[in-house]
Amino acid sequence: MNSKMPPVIRIELAIDSDGWPAEALLRGFCQETVSATAGFLARTQGQPFPVEGSELSLLFTDDAAVRTVNRQWRDQDKPTNVLSFPVMPLRPGDTPGPMLGDIVFALETISSEAVSLDIPFDDHLTHLLVHGFLHLIGYDHEKERDADVMESLETRILSALDLSDPYENSDPV
Repeated sequence: MNSKMPPVIRIELAIDSDGWPAEALLRGFCQETVSATAGFLARTQGQPFPVEGSELSLLFTDDAAVRTVNRQWRDQDKPTNVLSFPVMPLRPGDTPGPMLGDIVFALETISSEAVSLDIPFDDHLTHLLVHGFLHLIGYDHEKERDADVMESLETRILSALDLSDPYENSDPV
C-alpha cells in the first residue's frame, strides 16, 4: 500500500436498541474514529492494510444482547462494554484481509462507565472503538507486556484525537 494513502476501512453499522445516537451521526463518528486509528497505525507502526480496503462491522445494542453474546462466545454470563470478534487471528503487523471482523457495543454499560469515570459518553465510546479495532488487528491485553503495548497505542491514538489518557491514574487492564 502506498504509505501516503490512508487505509480504506468501510463500515457496516447496525443499531438494534433504543438510546443510541441517530445512525447518520453514529456512522460519521465511527468512520472518523476508525479512519484516524487506521491512519495512525499505518503511519506510526507500519501497519499494512489491503490496497482495496477492509470492512468492519459495528453493532450498537444493549446489555441484554451483549450478555447473550458474551455467554455464548466467551463463557461469561454478564454484559460488558465492548466485544471484538476478528474474522481471522492476526498479529500486529500482519496484513488483514478484506473483512476485519465485528465489534459489539453495550449501551447501558458504556453509559454507566462514562458517568462513573466522569467523562463524556462520546469520549468513552471513542476509546472503546479504538480498543475494539486494535483487538481486530491483533493487539491484546491478556499479558501485562501486551497490555502495556496496547494501552500505550490507545493513549497515543486518543491523544491524536484530542482526548485524554483513559488509563491515567489506573492500573493496567
